Amino acid sequence: MATHTSSDPLHGVTLEQILNRLVEYYGWVVMAQHVNIRCFTHDPSIKSSLQFLRRTPWARAKVEALYLQYCDECAPD
Repeated sequence: MATHTSSDPLHGVTLEQILNRLVEYYGWVVMAQHVNIRCFTHDPSIKSSLQFLRRTPWARAKVEALYLQYCDECAPD
């Protein structure tokens, strides 16, 4: 039985994991420059960001796009 491996970097990664990785790599200030949303600019936290991003598809799409950029930057050559 062959196992299927997805080439999609978002496959199997939760939104919380995405945020934690981005905050660790970029920090809140740089993330706010890429995705200008209040939960990144005013008293940012993972909890408030998760609440907002789960309700706001356009913002979640921008954060996922930033994560894909992060994956490209961190990928071994």
